[in-house]
Amino acid sequence: MAAPVELTAVAGHDPVPRRSWREAWIEWRNGLIESAWFQRWAVRFPLTRPVARRRARALFDLVSGFVYSQVLSGCVQVRLFDLLADGAMSVAAIAPRIGLTEAATETLLKAATALELTERLHDDRYALGHLGAAMRGNPSVAAMIEHHTMLYADLADPIALLRGQTDPSLARYWAYATSDEPAAAPADRVGAYSTLMAESQALVADEVLDAYSMRNHRRLLDIGGGEGVFLSAAGRRNPELGLMLFDLPAVAARAQARIAKSELKDRAQVYGGSFLTDSLPRGADIVSLVRVLHDHDDAVVRTILRAAHAALPPGGTLMVAEPMSGTPGAAPIGDAYFGFYLAAMRSGRPRTPDELNAMLVEAGFCSVRLLPTHTPMIVRVLIATA
Repeated sequence: MAAPVELTAVAGHDPVPRRSWREAWIEWRNGLIESAWFQRWAVRFPLTRPVARRRARALFDLVSGFVYSQVLSGCVQVRLFDLLADGAMSVAAIAPRIGLTEAATETLLKAATALELTERLHDDRYALGHLGAAMRGNPSVAAMIEHHTMLYADLADPIALLRGQTDPSLARYWAYATSDEPAAAPADRVGAYSTLMAESQALVADEVLDAYSMRNHRRLLDIGGGEGVFLSAAGRRNPELGLMLFDLPAVAARAQARIAKSELKDRAQVYGGSFLTDSLPRGADIVSLVRVLHDHDDAVVRTILRAAHAALPPGGTLMVAEPMSGTPGAAPIGDAYFGFYLAAMRSGRPRTPDELNAMLVEAGFCSVRLLPTHTPMIVRVLIATA
């Protein structure tokens, strides 16, 4: 049990807790780090020099992070990684292929090499770097990078964004999903979003299915399943698994068209509607919510979870899979990236596993457990029982 916190009364103010030893240590440490003489000493003393240099590099990376992102965006825009996929090339050979002068091409290549996206060879030709090769292996990442053009514009004034003084492009982009009547959204408003989600869903499908096997289930209902990428991956892994998908009518129509062209067409049923106003189809013994809840505010999440609970039989299983706040080693992704992305979207927030656990229990679920995934910074998986 945690020790009680002793409060100190301050005239004219509510009682405030006494400083803990950790708070006192942080204040002392920060005072030391802020000192100019300590900074000069730390970079000169052999034992502290490596730490001081790492801290200086980390601070500069924070300052320069937007530039690094734009270098990556530029490489994706001119399809540099695809160009180098067949082998190393010289600056002179690359320049006309990407529509830049040789001087500008060299600037881009040097920047990309510094970020390990490309690699310079001894004869001054350039090859794919290990991060560039990783990009080639994950084409959905390129789609997300191109999508981030809107996010970067929305973050031009982050404080105005947080104060609600801007009209974010992302909020308009996702407007159909966060409106009061999302089911009425026309097909042309959901096309770009559905395509993006389909391309990026492949990143997480295998992670989720590696974390939790569906071999003991007979029918899956994927809520907010988009064009059916996750549903299809689950179906291919489990040949006996029945498949159901529920999403907005315009999205469901795209899922139906995609599935109709696949080997799963005789096993899958697609339903259109809104989980805010319509009952979910019955018959599944496992329901999945893959990257759905963090896009929505708490009141909507509670509605979704209650609807999922009502759709399941007693003992049925609910799977929640998404990036989560408080993930060890991935705080910049869960709290910084998704925190501001969802702020620009004007809907949802990253939640910790404990917060989701509490909401699941409130909706009637029990036996909530967090499963390990290969890459928790991308997705974590919660399993609960109805």
